[in-house]
Amino acid sequence: MDVKPSFTVLLVEDEPADIHLTRMAFNESRLLVDVHDVGDGVEALAFLQNEGSYQKAPRPDLILLDLNMPRMDGRTFLKHFKALEKLRQIPVIVLTTSDAENDIYASYDLGASGFIVKPVDIVQFIKSIQALEDYWLCLVKRPAH
Repeated sequence: MDVKPSFTVLLVEDEPADIHLTRMAFNESRLLVDVHDVGDGVEALAFLQNEGSYQKAPRPDLILLDLNMPRMDGRTFLKHFKALEKLRQIPVIVLTTSDAENDIYASYDLGASGFIVKPVDIVQFIKSIQALEDYWLCLVKRPAH
């Protein structure tokens, strides 16, 4: 019997180690979370609009976005994403190594719902993802699809 995930998360991240850690954190969760990952903003937009190889991609409940990626970075992705009327209600949480004030301000100005600096410590990273999960997937009321 297949168990359907309770929540779908799109992870927009180009660093394999961070993808692995994020998946590991969600796997330790008490919730069923289906994590999909793409390597940059171009792929993320294709995923969200069911284009190319993503024609059957599910609509995510939450997007985790790195800022510094090849082809299309997180800032450019946010600009394009917020123009998509049918999707822009999906919360986008910036999850990045940058703690620069200009990145924080720019992310919120472009419509990010939150900004988290990736902890370098693995235990703290997992705790951050689990706290994010508790807040965004359990506590917050999101619009229906």
